[in-house]
Order: sequence, then C-alpha cells, then structure tokens
Amino acid sequence: MTQSRPDPESTRNRILDAALNVFSRKGYYDTKLDEIVAESTTSKGSIYFHFPNKEQLFLALVDQFADLLERRVTEDIAEETGMVRVRIALETVIATFSKYRRPAKILLVQAVGLGAPFESKRNAVTDRFAQMIAGYLQEAVDAGDITPVDTEVVSYAWMGAIYNVIIRWVYTGEPEPPRIMAGLLPLLLRSVGYEEGVGER
Repeated sequence: MTQSRPDPESTRNRILDAALNVFSRKGYYDTKLDEIVAESTTSKGSIYFHFPNKEQLFLALVDQFADLLERRVTEDIAEETGMVRVRIALETVIATFSKYRRPAKILLVQAVGLGAPFESKRNAVTDRFAQMIAGYLQEAVDAGDITPVDTEVVSYAWMGAIYNVIIRWVYTGEPEPPRIMAGLLPLLLRSVGYEEGVGER
C-alpha cells in the first residue's frame, strides 16, 4: 500500500501556524528555526523548501494576515453597493483586527525591528488596501453616493489614519474597538461628504 505524499500547501500552512505560535511566545529575535520545526512537526528542510530564512517566514505571516483581511472584507461587502460597501469594509477591517489582536500585535509591533524588509512589505500591503479602498470609493462616486474625489489621495489618507489608530490600540489596548468605530468611522466618511447611515449595518 503506497503512502500518500504530504500536501505542500498543507505543510506550508502548518509551518506558518507554528511560526505564529512560537513568535508570539518568544518574540521574533529569540525564536529559533528548530523551535518552529518542533512546533510544526516538520523538518528544517521543509521550512527551507518554503521559506529561505526566518525573515521571509515572518513576512509570509504578514501576507497571510493581509489575505485574511481582504477575504473578510470581500465576503462582507459581496451583497452591498456604493458607499455602503465602503462603510462595511472599514467596519470589517476594524472588527478583524479586534478579533485577531494577538497576531496583529506580533506582526505590527515586532516587525518594526526588521527595518527595510518590513517597510517594503508594509508599503506593499498599504498599496494593496489603498487600491481596494480607492476602487470602492470610485464605485460610490459612480453610484452618486458621494461627489467626485481624488480616490487615490483619499484612500492613502484613510490608510494612514486607520494604521495609526490600530497600531496604538495594538500597543496599548486603547482606544478600544467600539471607540475606534464610533470616532474614526464617521470622521472618515464625513471626509468624503457622506453622513447618512453611519453606524447602521
């Protein structure tokens, strides 16, 4: 009877899950690859097959979290149109960070110490979500929900506001997500002249 080969994607996900657990316990710099090997019940060769080094493994976790955020947003707005999509997308981002505070803290706080590689990754993730927001804003303009705006500039301004409020919450626990929702969401929506329906879902 032939043994089934391990699925590479399953192995990769197991390594990522294990890495997140070990990084959360020991921190990025104190984590050894051997500890991730033991946690994932794989081999060092398996880790190197998927990730050239510990830094690339860590950055892959950032990508994984960004994928989760985008998937949650896409699912939540699927049935919506216009400015309602924008509002729900913002709500979903804040709610997802709230639900996954531990990985968010690891990926946002510890990653700063990686310097240029993390900055490059952070810029790529910012671009990804800014483009997504800009697309939703343009849909809202086309639907007549808001007057025409420079969607690129607005989307990056929003990303900066969201990032700074979220990073402070991740560091300190303040302001708590309900306060973020109550204070930041109406502010962002008003910045493009949209007030109706704020806080309703």
